[in-house]
Amino acid sequence: MASVTSLSDNVQQHLASALSATLPEAAGADPLLRRSDRADFQANGILALAKKAKANPRELAAQVVSQVVTGDVIEDVEVSGPGFLNITIADKAITGNLAARYADETGRLGVPYAEQPGTTVIDYAQPNVAKEMHVGHLRSAVIGDSVVQLLEFTGENVVRRHHIGDWGTQFGMLIQYLDEHPHELDHKDARVTGEEAMSNLDRLYKAARKKFDSDEEFKTRARRRVVDLQAGDEHTLAMWQRFVDESKIYFFSVFEKLDMEIRDADIVGESGYNDMLAETCRLLEESGVAVRSEGALCVFFDDIKGPDGNPVPLIVQKSDGGYGYAATDLSAIRDRVFNLKANTLLYVVDARQALHFRMVFETARRAGWLNDDVTAVQLAFGTVLGKDGKPFKTREGETVRLVDLLDEAIDRASAVVREKAQDLSEEEIAERGAQVGIGAVKYADLSTSANRDYKFDLDQMVSLNGDTSVYLQYAYARIQSILRKAGEVSPAAHPELALADAERALGLHLDSFAETVREAAAEYAPHKLAAYLYQVASLYTTFYDKCPVLRAETPAQVENRLFLCDVTARTLHRGMALLGIRTPEKL
Repeated sequence: MASVTSLSDNVQQHLASALSATLPEAAGADPLLRRSDRADFQANGILALAKKAKANPRELAAQVVSQVVTGDVIEDVEVSGPGFLNITIADKAITGNLAARYADETGRLGVPYAEQPGTTVIDYAQPNVAKEMHVGHLRSAVIGDSVVQLLEFTGENVVRRHHIGDWGTQFGMLIQYLDEHPHELDHKDARVTGEEAMSNLDRLYKAARKKFDSDEEFKTRARRRVVDLQAGDEHTLAMWQRFVDESKIYFFSVFEKLDMEIRDADIVGESGYNDMLAETCRLLEESGVAVRSEGALCVFFDDIKGPDGNPVPLIVQKSDGGYGYAATDLSAIRDRVFNLKANTLLYVVDARQALHFRMVFETARRAGWLNDDVTAVQLAFGTVLGKDGKPFKTREGETVRLVDLLDEAIDRASAVVREKAQDLSEEEIAERGAQVGIGAVKYADLSTSANRDYKFDLDQMVSLNGDTSVYLQYAYARIQSILRKAGEVSPAAHPELALADAERALGLHLDSFAETVREAAAEYAPHKLAAYLYQVASLYTTFYDKCPVLRAETPAQVENRLFLCDVTARTLHRGMALLGIRTPEKL
């Protein structure tokens, strides 16, 4: 089905025609249309045009009004204040536009595909091999997954990349330690889960780190093992592969709990770029982008200085010949640009790594790998804080394990569902509890602008009141209950009916779903979609309170209000899915 022109776009076209008819030199000017609490829409662009044309703004506004075609879409337009236009939409246009979205059998609700889709490689959800995932891994995974959904929904070709930490000194340390303590990782019980296996690996990592930091001879042996790993020694590689495989089982179990799809083919860790590192360094040195300084290969920047005022370089290759993160990240850029043919490289990475990525991107630009046609963007995110406003830790000061946090959210949500449940079995309560709990965690994250810190407060997250996913899920479930009670009466649009104020407000907001999705995708801003959906649920609550549905005055009004209910439900369902959140039929 073709996309549906939104009411705001339709009004915009009407105003543009009226403007150019009144003031030919204003053809193509933006009327600056926006929603208003004084009318359905308000246009503020005439003030600037009047100033430019040296005309009286109220007189110019009146001339524009005389050229506006009213009837099917615009019911009324009047001049307000110094030259604003207040616009009222016809009831039949609101219902008719929603009916067109409702008729979209693809389930897209009339949302168009991007006119010129490109290829975006998105780097997100980057756990480390042999380390348990903690609360710090939550945001990259949740934000990245929602941006993937938004971009794919709008037609972008998306390549997912999970740049896991699976290479470097720590693996020489781990492998050497396990070689010397072979029984510390034996899984005698074949039923060991991914979480238990990772707990064992994490314990092993901490023991190896302690020995590495305190025993110089072990440190020397561990570093020799890194050389063996990089050289492809068969035994060392086999040990390394064991760590990777066990870690992946654990990663998949955590992402499954997060209700996220992570595909093995999309996991390309640091090790995946080994064969490119030497060539990356050669290309940078030969082009003069990088220079040798005290034996290391460095890139210098005039505008990036350390606390001492001296330039801070990006070290691509260490003086001992080893490669750091910069070499791997630059090799990944080469692969994503030249092999994957990306137009956009999107990195969902902690804001604290902003300086590193700024230097990496600038280096890639100097090398010609990034340019006007190929851009790299860091979607930087803030920190998850505890209720005290400090970085979220356990009482013992340890970083909170992600699985513990998710399990607690599910437990809290299950208690809420059990309290409200009237005809749900224990199995259904457990299923809904998981959907509500995980949805609560995701929504709290996604309803906050990515670059801001946010407080992790489970009591608030699973509340039925306020800006929470539970409030949205409950609104959806309530609508499904009404549709079931309607029995054989089906939703049907009746454009000929006059709408109550609450119906108009809900209908106008529902009509802006497409432009909200488009904006959220273009700006990598899931929080804008979350804010829109909260407003949908809030306006629906007002509609539900003020407009009887099944007891409406006439059969046509019953059908029309059921139609409004169903469009609301479909919008909530589709919008929440783009945030990676389930909408249970019953709560």
